[in-house]
Amino acid sequence: MLAPEWQGVAQVCRITRERIIRGKTTVETVCAITSLKSECASPAQLLALSRAHWAIENRLHHVRDVSCREDQARTRVGNAPQVLAACRNTALTLLRRMGLKIVEGFEHFAEYRGEAVAAVLQRRTE
Repeated sequence: MLAPEWQGVAQVCRITRERIIRGKTTVETVCAITSLKSECASPAQLLALSRAHWAIENRLHHVRDVSCREDQARTRVGNAPQVLAACRNTALTLLRRMGLKIVEGFEHFAEYRGEAVAAVLQRRTE
């Protein structure tokens, strides 16, 4: 019998990740739990779900943390944090749809703010 805080766990899996960063190889093994039964999620599907999760983490949250310095934001009252996150997501989406790299796009539009407004208005009418 599982402890109460583990109720609903249907599968446990182990994922080993290997990364090469600047020529150095690191290996990390993690364990994951899920409420998905084996009939609903095979090992390959569990791996795909994990990769999809990290794709979101790497493509959105990491970019917001690094490029937008979201972790340093001091806005914590009311709906302001959610509104600012939505604005950051919108800016990232616009830059990507324009084919710009995030950092270069931020730097460009910081220099040419009028173009930033024009880009938003142009995308709104498409």
